[in-house]
Amino acid sequence: MPSHPSAPTIPSSSPLFGIGLLVLSSWSLSGLDTSGKWILTTGLPLIFLCWVRFFVHLVLVLALIRPRSLRALLRTQRPYAQVLRGTVMFVSTFTFFSALQHLPQAEATSINFLAPLILLACAPWILGEPARLSRWIAALSGFLGVLIIIRPGSGLDPVGVAFGLCTAMLFAVQYLCTRRVAIDNPMTTLVWSGGVGAICLTLALPVSLPAAWPTLREFGLLEWLVLLTTGVWGALGHILQIQAYRMAPASMLAPFIYLQIVAAAVLGWLVWGDFPDALTWVGIAVICISGIAIGALEWRRAPAPAVAAAPSRRP
Repeated sequence: MPSHPSAPTIPSSSPLFGIGLLVLSSWSLSGLDTSGKWILTTGLPLIFLCWVRFFVHLVLVLALIRPRSLRALLRTQRPYAQVLRGTVMFVSTFTFFSALQHLPQAEATSINFLAPLILLACAPWILGEPARLSRWIAALSGFLGVLIIIRPGSGLDPVGVAFGLCTAMLFAVQYLCTRRVAIDNPMTTLVWSGGVGAICLTLALPVSLPAAWPTLREFGLLEWLVLLTTGVWGALGHILQIQAYRMAPASMLAPFIYLQIVAAAVLGWLVWGDFPDALTWVGIAVICISGIAIGALEWRRAPAPAVAAAPSRRP
């Protein structure tokens, strides 16, 4: 799914290294989606899968932090925004994995990239930013791309499409929260994002674990490894992403964000034999061009990175 960095871009002399890290991040996050989609075919309840995904993510992130630094990193200037962001992220995890149960991975991922365009179109009312025709044109173009993908005759499940569009709207809210918490250390946001989901889903374990136990008892080594990698891919993807935005400007990284759709298409083809048809690729191209074009335009208008320059993913 699509990530807006939670900290301002810091100029660096290693832009090519930053691009490489972002590409690796895209593959890691697509690996998360592939692992989650595959493990759901075993019959494991979605709520338990999400708990493993967030719990492993949180453990790995905390393991990278020195104990003496933990208290400082947990301190946030906007705790309510951090809690809201974390809540939206784990709810969007539910909706996106639900979409993946009904849609091919490439199509589900493509729909998510409508989110930053939605936020830009609504910016005058939500963020108090100037109303700009270019933003609305980009949003409408992106929506046209989605319509091409989900067109009648595409064979896509309407239930999956509904979950995908719901996820895109949740991601738009997540981007808004990301802008609110950008004053915090990026690792602070990473800990809070994983922590909120892990705590909420741990509270639900008395319900989710008994439902998952019959399936877990049948798991072999492969199933356990794939289940645990959902948290590993998610944590790795976002850590690589943070480092990428420290190495290169967001404006330079913007076009490479959309390589995640390619990663999703390749993994979907390798694992399930799903590959988008020619018309679907046209819709994907429309979404990518809309996002890249408005990102470049917003960057030229102001020195600060544009929202559309970095579509966002759950942690």
